[in-house]
Amino acid sequence: CTVVSCYETTEWFVKQGVQEVHPMNIGGNKDFGFVQVKMVNVNAVHSNSFPDGTYAGKAAGFVLSLEGKKLYFAGDTALTYDMKLIGEEFDIDFAILPIGDNFTMGIQDAVKAAQFVGAKKVIGMHFDTFGYIEIDHEEAYKTFVNEGIELQLMNINETINI
Repeated sequence: CTVVSCYETTEWFVKQGVQEVHPMNIGGNKDFGFVQVKMVNVNAVHSNSFPDGTYAGKAAGFVLSLEGKKLYFAGDTALTYDMKLIGEEFDIDFAILPIGDNFTMGIQDAVKAAQFVGAKKVIGMHFDTFGYIEIDHEEAYKTFVNEGIELQLMNINETINI
């Protein structure tokens, strides 16, 4: 599959031997035939480097448009007021948001992010992979449901149809 990311990230992948890449940058839009991709989140707030220390480019999110649905992938980020712009520009069906706290936004901020982008369904990410970001699943579900937002927490290697 083609790696779609900011220029610096795709260049790093090319150096690792990956040839199928498509570089983009913030605000860019590309129609890949089966999916339309827009690179968003001018102010995604997160560090961005590879394990070898190489700068990986600007942290960003993506809006994917396919089969009449719009999916917002926030990437690793804090809550930002700029997320409201995504809700103004797109009719988001699903949002994939970090909820693990400590390194990204936590559950409360993810609820606010979902409200900003207008998503009524959220897939949580960046949680439970190690101690710093373990969450209380029951509390997460309760927090989202209390705001009228459906939360899905996936297991590693699990797939879903959205």
